[in-house]
Amino acid sequence: MRNRYRLGIDAGGTFTDFVLAENNGELRVFKSPSTPQDGTIAIKAGLSQISEATGRSIEEIVQECDLCINGTTVALNALIEKKGVKVGLLCTAGHEDSLEIRLGHKEEGYRYEADFPPAHMIVPRHLRKPINERALGSGEINQPMDEQEVRAAVAYLKEQDVESVAISFVWAVRNPEHEKRAKEIVQEMMPGVFVCTGSEVYPQVREYTRTSTTVVNAYLSPVMRRYVQKIDDYFRSLGAKYPVRYFQSNGGLAIGEAMQGRAVNAINSGPASAPQAGLFVGAPFGIDNVITVDMGGTSFDITLTKDGQTNLNKNIDFLRYRIGVPMIQVETLGAGGGSLCQVDQYGMLQVGPESAGAVPGPVCYGKGGSRPAVTDANLVLGYLNPEAVLGGTISLDREAAIKAVKEHVADPLGISVEKAAYGISTIVNLNMVNGIRRVSIERGYDPRDFALLCAGGAAGMHITALAEEIGSTTVLVPKVSSVFCAFGQIISDVRYNYLASEPMRLDGNANLDALNTKFEELERQGREHLMSDGFESEDISYARSVEMRYVGQIHECNVEIHPGKITSEKMAAILEDFHKRHEELYTYCEPHNPVELVNIESTMVGRVAKPEFRQLATQGRTTEEALIGYRPALFDAEGHWIDTAVYSGPRLDVGLVIQGPAVVEEPTTNIVVRPGWQLVLEPNQCYRLTRVGSTNN
Repeated sequence: MRNRYRLGIDAGGTFTDFVLAENNGELRVFKSPSTPQDGTIAIKAGLSQISEATGRSIEEIVQECDLCINGTTVALNALIEKKGVKVGLLCTAGHEDSLEIRLGHKEEGYRYEADFPPAHMIVPRHLRKPINERALGSGEINQPMDEQEVRAAVAYLKEQDVESVAISFVWAVRNPEHEKRAKEIVQEMMPGVFVCTGSEVYPQVREYTRTSTTVVNAYLSPVMRRYVQKIDDYFRSLGAKYPVRYFQSNGGLAIGEAMQGRAVNAINSGPASAPQAGLFVGAPFGIDNVITVDMGGTSFDITLTKDGQTNLNKNIDFLRYRIGVPMIQVETLGAGGGSLCQVDQYGMLQVGPESAGAVPGPVCYGKGGSRPAVTDANLVLGYLNPEAVLGGTISLDREAAIKAVKEHVADPLGISVEKAAYGISTIVNLNMVNGIRRVSIERGYDPRDFALLCAGGAAGMHITALAEEIGSTTVLVPKVSSVFCAFGQIISDVRYNYLASEPMRLDGNANLDALNTKFEELERQGREHLMSDGFESEDISYARSVEMRYVGQIHECNVEIHPGKITSEKMAAILEDFHKRHEELYTYCEPHNPVELVNIESTMVGRVAKPEFRQLATQGRTTEEALIGYRPALFDAEGHWIDTAVYSGPRLDVGLVIQGPAVVEEPTTNIVVRPGWQLVLEPNQCYRLTRVGSTNN
């Protein structure tokens, strides 16, 4: 760390989380209610808490930060809520309908319902303007672009008050000349309007994916630009010495300037930092197989890391829009502390995906909510302290929670309030378990081989129940779990992905010189980008990957390759790795069949110095000194209340063993230790929970 502080800020749907790391190893966490209408309001509130806790002004704190990092759901929310800007599309004539045609097969592979509604079109049909031009796969111009046609199309888009223009021409990845010229015309005729091209946003083969990704980027970037400018201006007004960093979907940081025109890279900005944090927490235990689950007020995010490597998604359908750029693979469910509960028309109890959000929030918040949420059920079950103040500002009303559960769930089902509350907890747990199975079992991983890492303010009350369902015997709950994504931000590096297409058949005639030249060009761009951002050569590293397929296939396998010049001998090894990867994914390989290269990627990383965190030392305290008292809690559907020990996390000493059932209360989260589990606080400020009698992961 260059300065005294490093600040991570994660703006979620319900709370905005803050982590302040000091150069003396101290780590402080704070929370404030999110303000989706203006993110700076929540940031100001959080900084005020930090100022009060440290006894220093907001300006002093910000000025002494070496990095201020922001993870945001702005782009994601705009996509979910369809609140992006009005977009026009210039495309090759005959390709106006590619957004609807998609890939020509059933959406998600199983959508056979005749009445399944089509995806919302970001660009309506009349704003997709065909342009007569054509490049070939070789890069040769087959039909010159008609500039007058471009001008007429742009004039129409201007008349329609279009705020953003996407340009996607066929085979522009091989020759971007037409896209570049069309962009110049748009900028000339519509000054101030955002414009992006497919060859810039997603310069790889796949026409539909490239068009869809470019359109989504055009839809969100003006929204992201306004947000970034507002945040940047605010921190500059406080005297920040370094530019604010923003977290990207690829798991790395970027400056605001890079994010303003690439909002598509920020769609998963919030949860993408969790895997890095999970590996950091698991390292002292020798654990590099980690399933990280983040349960906040609105959503439940799941990421899986195997052997220290986190899966990246490329070329996937996200909220029914095809996105090509690399994203940390995150499974997101509408399951959080604010998930609303109701009995549907068929007499079935439903939990989520609708959320109470920050306003009004669960009924127990006393902000006007009427329908019970998961947090209300946890309060009824005894997992939460009725006297607690969540996020430092929100007092809980248990009687209101009981009344809401009774009125909306217990009475309609004809059961007790206790059973209703336990039913709510069980259903939300099973929903989350199904999500965990999708990222593990459905991808060939046994969840029993993974430690379950708890993140998010609400996850601690459910984590041991989830572990029991999936068969995991080890659970890790860091003291910073309630602000885990913000923590992940302050230990992350700057990361940029550089993409290109270099189609070629990998036989004796393969043009390896062209391939090497293309990789070198991408990495030169990346080094220049990072060095202009202040990184020295020794702090820059890169990794390479290629997308390959058997000739005739339509889907590629991603294969990581070693840096350095690609020779014929090295290509033989790459081909062998491809066959192995194909067999891993599809259970077979065909070494006798020809293989072709399609796309290439270089990931450039600027290493950021990591804070040193304080290790906890044994204080010689006993469990009795940490014991707050006892309160009734419910751990089964039969309504058997158990007088459960409640411990203060800040008073709990390193190495002490707590047997379940128990509740450990931290300032921003509660950990429910179910019967059959035990908990130990480790020196790295992490609780380790294990099944009694089990062999640890």
